[in-house]
Amino acid sequence: MNCPFCGHEETKVIDKRASEGKVNRRRRECLKCHKRFTTYEKVDNLLTKVKKRNGKLVDFDQEKIAQAIWKAAQAVGGTDKEMSKALSDKVVAALEDRFGGTTIPTVEQIQDIVEKVLVDNGHYKTAKAYILYRKQHEKIREARTLMVDVNNTISEYLDQTDWRVKENSNEAFSFSGLLLHTAGKVMSNYNLNELYPVELAQAHKKGYIHIHDLSHGVIGYCAGWSLKNLLIWGFGGVPNKVNCKPAKHLSTVVHQMVNYIGCLQMEFAGAQAFSSVDTLLAPFIRTDNLTYKQVKQNMQQLVFSLNIPSRWGSQYPFSNITFDWVVPEDMKDEKAIVGGKPQDFTYGDCQKEMDMINRAFLEVMLEGDADGGVFTFPIPTYNLTKDFNWDSENSRLLFELTAKYGLPYFQNYIGSNLDPKSIRAMCCRLNLNQNELMNRPGGMWGPGDSTGSIGVVTINVNRLAYEAKKDSDSPIEAKTLFFNKIKQYMD
Repeated sequence: MNCPFCGHEETKVIDKRASEGKVNRRRRECLKCHKRFTTYEKVDNLLTKVKKRNGKLVDFDQEKIAQAIWKAAQAVGGTDKEMSKALSDKVVAALEDRFGGTTIPTVEQIQDIVEKVLVDNGHYKTAKAYILYRKQHEKIREARTLMVDVNNTISEYLDQTDWRVKENSNEAFSFSGLLLHTAGKVMSNYNLNELYPVELAQAHKKGYIHIHDLSHGVIGYCAGWSLKNLLIWGFGGVPNKVNCKPAKHLSTVVHQMVNYIGCLQMEFAGAQAFSSVDTLLAPFIRTDNLTYKQVKQNMQQLVFSLNIPSRWGSQYPFSNITFDWVVPEDMKDEKAIVGGKPQDFTYGDCQKEMDMINRAFLEVMLEGDADGGVFTFPIPTYNLTKDFNWDSENSRLLFELTAKYGLPYFQNYIGSNLDPKSIRAMCCRLNLNQNELMNRPGGMWGPGDSTGSIGVVTINVNRLAYEAKKDSDSPIEAKTLFFNKIKQYMD
């Protein structure tokens, strides 16, 4: 702006005051002749949009600010409505100074400035009432986040419009699935807003991480259980429920294993696992002198029973069983358990019976159901040790099953420095090294293979890499920022 005295183009503002309407009174000084003069400048509205809490952009409306101030003033006995309008002018001026038309303010930022203007101008009671008003509405919003639109939730399941309906391939479209979907939404909201820390919940909501099985956040993910304890103590121990004595026959063991997995899967989000199944079941074949036909019949009973929908969402119980294939070194001299009691022979004496179990199980899995369909569960895991016989008939069946269905998982102990006594496969995502849990097995979750996991979280590495590159000026800076982001969300 040119100086009216000397015509010089450069001046500076030494005082500014808001006037009526959209006119600013400015006191200026010429940088050349140093004379001062007053200007009245009409300005365009620099504030045109506001970002709501849901991210939506709406038109800026000063009247809403004036009304909010007026309501707060009335709450403490205020009667001057024009003062509310004048204060809203000061709020707008403060917003224009801060954002200058280049940045869109959020609702929260506007409300923060309203509070500051009220305090700076001595309206302490009104400011307190305004702050309380904000807190009340914040609580209302938080309550709404815990609410689920029941009609919409049911409809999106029945119409199969929600991606969650088909998220789990093991779930069937059913009434049980509808109950799981509806209750799951309620539990997901509760867990996200009440169970997890705010920063973790926000990271999930914004897509930096994904908390799997959020609807089951109040329970553990997967767990391995001691089959040996089941053989010693039997199935029971729950108040007001039926107790069963230790099994004396293979058919009884199979029923107890199925019932055990069926009960425990209701209390976990993921898989239930038994380890050393062939080793621990082999003595029952020896004591009853079972034929191969009888062994296969029992393996059929095990497999078919674990593929009956009995889990929420009309799912099969998510089960994982590990086969040693060869008697483990640490069990060879251990007395076998049958009927809850040690026998006069060891597990090392039962390799032939183990081979019968493995052959029977593999044949059942290869044959499939009555229509030749594949069995989803149990997921078999096989231990590959230095004693593994690669040229046996059982090995041929194992790799035929692998080639046909891709079902088995393999725990490779050959050349991997892994200790077969310490590693346990809990499910398709988790192996646990008991030596890393505690100095001795058992202190954290229980003895031996009674271990498990709390949950599964995926970090959105692609997004972190994209943002790191976008916010950096060089590849080196992007790499540093990327790993800092990884560390942030890993912690």
